Amino acid sequence: MTTTLYARLGGDSGIARLVDDIVDRHMRNPAIRARFAVYETGSPRLESIKGHTRAFLSAGGGGPAEYTGRGMPDAHRGMNISEAEYVAAMDDILDALDAQGMDPETRKDVLAIAYSLKGEILRQ
Repeated sequence: MTTTLYARLGGDSGIARLVDDIVDRHMRNPAIRARFAVYETGSPRLESIKGHTRAFLSAGGGGPAEYTGRGMPDAHRGMNISEAEYVAAMDDILDALDAQGMDPETRKDVLAIAYSLKGEILRQ
């Protein structure tokens, strides 16, 4: 039996730390920070996005949460996200995973999930 991705990410608290780190990196990343500028720290919208992201990672990783947010095409509709922006976001995710001390298998699994959504996020 293998350990779930949810457990490898540290459960609810580990996922919360990871999501906070990812979002902080997105907000500082020159390639994508303009997309996050409207979500000032502590804004209800930012907290909502973080909550949906935590639930998404929990549910997708075998945890107890149920993701009830919009589908990826709906959530990104009208944003016209470019390939370069998508790669910048993926880099932030990888950097956050590294900073959180995640093992290579966990990093690979999270990046595989993020990459699988590429077609549902780009150019919507």
